[in-house]
Amino acid sequence: MKSSKKLTLYIFIALISGILFGWLLPQYAVKMQPLGEIFLKMVKMIIAPLIFATLTVGIAGHGDVKSLGKIGLKALIYFEAATTIALILGLVTANILKPGSGFSIDINTISISAVENMQTIKAHSFVDMIVNIVPTSIFDALAKGDLLQIVVFAVFFSLAVCAVGQKARPVLDILQSTCDVMFKFTEYVMKFAPLGVFGAISATIGQNGIGILLNYAKLIGITYFALILFVVIVLVLACKIINVSFRNIIKTIKDPALLAFTTASSEAALPKAMSQMEKFGVPKSIVSFVMPMGYTFNLDGSTLYLTLATLFCAQIAGINLSIEQQLMIMLTLMLTSKGIAGVPRVSLVILTGTLTSFGLPIVGVAVLLGIDQILDMGRTTVNLIGNCVATAVVARWENDFDYEKMQKFVKTL
Repeated sequence: MKSSKKLTLYIFIALISGILFGWLLPQYAVKMQPLGEIFLKMVKMIIAPLIFATLTVGIAGHGDVKSLGKIGLKALIYFEAATTIALILGLVTANILKPGSGFSIDINTISISAVENMQTIKAHSFVDMIVNIVPTSIFDALAKGDLLQIVVFAVFFSLAVCAVGQKARPVLDILQSTCDVMFKFTEYVMKFAPLGVFGAISATIGQNGIGILLNYAKLIGITYFALILFVVIVLVLACKIINVSFRNIIKTIKDPALLAFTTASSEAALPKAMSQMEKFGVPKSIVSFVMPMGYTFNLDGSTLYLTLATLFCAQIAGINLSIEQQLMIMLTLMLTSKGIAGVPRVSLVILTGTLTSFGLPIVGVAVLLGIDQILDMGRTTVNLIGNCVATAVVARWENDFDYEKMQKFVKTL
């Protein structure tokens, strides 16, 4: 575990160094962005084969395909409960703390051309998401890194492997070897994480300036407060119910969580998070099934942010929304926030569509564009932690969580 502790330290040093470099030498810092992009591309090339191999081995290797439907249903029930609470917390926080009231920036001077361009990006509707979960080609799904399509193909592939029986054993052996290779591959890629973090954060500060953190301090503070509130009320409570230490989960996923925060990318953290949750005591079949599902149905941080941001946009424009209007917005976001993980600037795309649907001015989105990277760091981290907790909850619900394995692993941290 010494290497894991060293990686955490190096990533933290890279984060601080990136902030200082972006602040003191912004003209050079912006040129560091390729480091972050290269690292994210390295991670993306791992995800598709890793998920396909681990999920197929997890399902077909155990041969218990009947439990798959129950696991999926339980996961969806938990996902819906968690995201609904996240939406409610976003509304309550925005109404009480009013992040948009007294906003010091003159919105009339802000260009909305970027927002207008964003409206040309088509967000997936709930119906589109249902249709698009079935891949027309597994190679296309693997190339695009479409997690849900890969999961669907892997499930059917696993069913076929189980039906064939012993003759399919060589296929399982190859996929098991693929799992081992990909996890070792992940270890190699993670060694480049500090460079990727340094490049991403220094470019962000270099482009926007350190002052952006002060100008938007109230909004950033309220957003992070709401995210922390969700973690305490929902995730910590869920862990208490299943008798699993939330602190131990955080210790287990500290490296992927730090990656998610510094890169604002769920994909960067996913392979390592899956590996760590397996070591923590969650069966491979549940981890490899529930976590990819979670990135479509369980974006806790993003859904909370959407309600908070919607009310922020209304408040800076001086519009008071009634309780009925706010509830309607919440119900709309409950559907539109599903199945949009692959859309660039996902939360802002959905936010723009929501504001337009309810006749609210979209100029507020232009205000948020300037600090979206900072806000995305927080909501992406909460998305990751929420999905890791979800795997433990579903495993406990299935009476399949290995407490003895958890205790042994935690002692090594």
